Amino acid sequence: MRTNSLYLIIGALIVVVVALGIYVWREESKPSGVELRIDESGISVEEN
Repeated sequence: MRTNSLYLIIGALIVVVVALGIYVWREESKPSGVELRIDESGISVEEN
C-alpha cells in the first residue's frame, strides 16, 4: 500500500514536469513581433 502511494506521487510529479516542459517549449517557440490576422470578423493586430 505504501509503495503504491509512492509510485502515484512519482508518476504525478513526472506528468507535471512533462506538462511544464511542453508549456515552456510552446511559449519559447512563439514568434516575436506583431501578428496581423485578416478574417471574416475584420483585421486584428496583436503584439507578441
